[in-house]
Amino acid sequence: MPSTRRTAAELRINPNTVARAYTELEREGVIRTVPGGGTFVADLAALAPRLMKAEKLRRLRPLARQFAIEAVQLRVSAEDLHKLLDESLKSFGSSAPAKLRGSPHADNSGEDQ
Repeated sequence: MPSTRRTAAELRINPNTVARAYTELEREGVIRTVPGGGTFVADLAALAPRLMKAEKLRRLRPLARQFAIEAVQLRVSAEDLHKLLDESLKSFGSSAPAKLRGSPHADNSGEDQ
């Protein structure tokens, strides 16, 4: 990623604002800084398992809502909607968590992440 100064100059904003943004992104694990080596975008696939369950659900909630809205507008039954989601998850094979590859009504309450 470009340096704090370069980003600030390109965006014509205060370098402190960019530094705070970079710090927040690093705290969240989105970027990593190598002292004397620069700032790099982190492997986001590695970030997902570290997210708390509440954060994962927060990120998915708007997508689920949009999915539900579309289904209601198209008059798709809840059963068909569940089947569609289950088929989509199964298409990812072993990369989908086991609980998600099973029934669309799988109990995820025991999950602690």
